[in-house]
Amino acid sequence: MWGGMKMKMLFSLVKKDFILAEKYLFIIIAFVIGGPIFLTIKLNEIGFTDGGFISFFITVLFAEYVLFGTVAMAEEKYKGGALLSAMPYTRDVLVEAKYLFALLVFLFCYISYTIVAMFFPLSKLNISTVGISLLILTIFWGIIIPLQYKFGYEKTKYISWIFVFMSPFIFPRTISLLYANNISFNFNSSWRNLLLYILSLIISYISMSISMKIYSQKDL
Repeated sequence: MWGGMKMKMLFSLVKKDFILAEKYLFIIIAFVIGGPIFLTIKLNEIGFTDGGFISFFITVLFAEYVLFGTVAMAEEKYKGGALLSAMPYTRDVLVEAKYLFALLVFLFCYISYTIVAMFFPLSKLNISTVGISLLILTIFWGIIIPLQYKFGYEKTKYISWIFVFMSPFIFPRTISLLYANNISFNFNSSWRNLLLYILSLIISYISMSISMKIYSQKDL
């Protein structure tokens, strides 16, 4: 019974986040569809191939950054945490909904990329590319979300801003260096691919536990 109620709560909270970000949803959807095409064209012009990692990763990163920032800013401005805590939502469920929101955005970007790749010459995503993207994003948000719960969105927004807007310059260069040293993103063994997802799950769990502890002690 509690499991069913919890799922309804999570669904309501995630729906609430998408509603808060609705004024940017059309722009984000257009970016998620057109972004990989534009990035792939630009990367091909300089002779750079990465199996779709850069175009997919940056698309997801920007989409999550804009949506997360919009929701966090609205909640901080209108004291959303205090209002929701006054309703029949536990603080743990409020935290879990944030991580679920990020996962759903990631899945939407993956599905969108896969569909677009059927009609445009995009590199097909493989399990390694998706796993590495998920792991990096999990580490990033695994750090940012607890910091936001601890210090608030306004005090932490520049940390995420620097990472997001430096990523188009950092990651292509990093991948070029890796390829120059014969280090590939395509793992040959299944257990190495599985490890990417297991690490993402572990990091998410640790980060979520830290966020829950911080939020449970926060004075709203």
